[in-house]
Amino acid sequence: MSATTTVPYRLDLSVEVPGTAEQVWRAIATAQGLSAWFLPTELEEREGGAVHFAMGPEMGSDGRVTGWDPPRRIAYEEDWAALMGKDPGSLSPLTSEFLVEARSGGTCVVRVTSSGFGTGADWEQEWWDDMGSSWLPFFDNLRLYLAHFPGQEATPLEAAASHAVDEGTLWTALHDALGLGAEGATIEVRGATGTVERIAERQALVRLTAPVPGILTVFAHSMGSETSTAGVRAYLFSADAADYVRREEPTWQAWLQGLRVPV
Repeated sequence: MSATTTVPYRLDLSVEVPGTAEQVWRAIATAQGLSAWFLPTELEEREGGAVHFAMGPEMGSDGRVTGWDPPRRIAYEEDWAALMGKDPGSLSPLTSEFLVEARSGGTCVVRVTSSGFGTGADWEQEWWDDMGSSWLPFFDNLRLYLAHFPGQEATPLEAAASHAVDEGTLWTALHDALGLGAEGATIEVRGATGTVERIAERQALVRLTAPVPGILTVFAHSMGSETSTAGVRAYLFSADAADYVRREEPTWQAWLQGLRVPV
């Protein structure tokens, strides 16, 4: 039996980014653009088109485009019930809308609204709270992408490993082992050089410059029951990026698994 979905949830975010409206549109409303700062994406660029966000091995979110007005507005719906493993009809579709507003001086404001209806269960509010904190770092990626790599196609690198500690302890170990330093610092991260663009709560953003240019995020998050995951996600922009990923992704995975964490 389906529950009645009468409890509204809503998340509003706004970010100013460099670039023209057309550049911003290509970053938020094309598969190539979204894959270069968000998640690997498949997108049919039209109203009614299918959209798929890959969230990991055998995990993803499917939906359809419900609004398409280039270069100002895109909206899409995702199957929130399927994403959360709930009965069909127990949750409304998860709707997201992106609005692009051009500003003088070569910037745009991107306003994002996500909304849906649930039953009022405790886990639903927790999920929306987590969604807000999870969304924000991606907009740092978007700013960095538009500032340094607009229109370029990314080659992804991703690795993660779980450890039986809380996320704060894991983040401290990860931060110190990589020598991330403060914002603005030039650093070397496992053979790659770059600049620390942002240090947030249990997350860091690095603009890589060599041996391949790109965006690197480093993070730790809780998996519950005193288990946390340490991970890296990179978006690389170079003809040599694919070879670099084939060589380095397994070494990142092994390094994260072998990370020494106080217990």
